[in-house]
Amino acid sequence: MSDAAIPDLAGSVDPVGILLIEDDPGDVLMTKEALADAKMANELYVVSNGEEALAFLFREGEYADAPRPGLILLDLNLPRVDGREVLARIKAEEELRRIPVVVLTTSEAEEDILRSYDLHANAYVTKPVDFEAFVKVVRQVDDFYINVVRLPPR
Repeated sequence: MSDAAIPDLAGSVDPVGILLIEDDPGDVLMTKEALADAKMANELYVVSNGEEALAFLFREGEYADAPRPGLILLDLNLPRVDGREVLARIKAEEELRRIPVVVLTTSEAEEDILRSYDLHANAYVTKPVDFEAFVKVVRQVDDFYINVVRLPPR
């Protein structure tokens, strides 16, 4: 059994779906590389703005058949719909609120940190500028949420 997989009630193993909500192509690439290098058995879905994120999570339009992620990595500064609004909508929805949301952003502003936790973010992580440090942070987040904690059933 892979360390990064969650057994279902029948004992089979399913990869954990991670939804990355990120508009910076460089950060998307680094996140993909960090997860691939860690050889985690998970699936990464990427949307580049808040509007797409909500459509994915609420299974609307082209995302009507979107899988329910087990973990969400959310940037705050998104086009179309701000990450704070996305977080508020996720945590207001009964079917979505149990999905852990890790805010992964460049902002170190105390206001953003407090507001994110007020909106029930599960964690707030400031993106390091250095590539190696960024990769390390993504791997640690992935390891914690995939290998250490027990996620709610999907």
